[in-house]
Amino acid sequence: MKKLSFLALLAIASFASTANAQTSAATTTNAGAVLLKAMTLSQTAPLHFGSNVLVTNAGGTVVLPSNSSTRTYTGGVATSAATPTATNAAYNVTGTALETYALTLPTTTTVTHTTVASGVYQMDITDMKARFNGAGSDAVTSTLSSSGTDSFTLGGTLTVQASQIGGVYAGTFNVSIDYN
Repeated sequence: MKKLSFLALLAIASFASTANAQTSAATTTNAGAVLLKAMTLSQTAPLHFGSNVLVTNAGGTVVLPSNSSTRTYTGGVATSAATPTATNAAYNVTGTALETYALTLPTTTTVTHTTVASGVYQMDITDMKARFNGAGSDAVTSTLSSSGTDSFTLGGTLTVQASQIGGVYAGTFNVSIDYN
């Protein structure tokens, strides 16, 4: 009887061991990570609409394209040969090679007369557009080169209001970039 019980226990233990082996499994899983270099953005030229003439008190617009300092006008504003000349804002970008990134531009930037604080002494810059290095059209995304560099220029539309006060205007705006 003891022999039979011992054999029965041995058989049960054998089945239990077999049952455990059938419920376990293993596989190999890949692991990885991406380490991106911190991006840098540096301005190499400011956005400036240059000198313009108030032909009438009607107001108007000065449009500076993203890739050229040749302005176009509407309303009572016209070009001037006086200095300063118009310049596109220009920037250099560095980061991880061949990564794409996005540019964020302000929707409106206000410039204010530098000495007069009454009347129509502020103007808005809107519709900012960017042209990346070597691109044929405006965009807000780009890809860093194989050396991790890129560049772009900006333009926009300056709105001159009716009865705008003549003089020098200044302001600032923020531009930011980040990986996609």
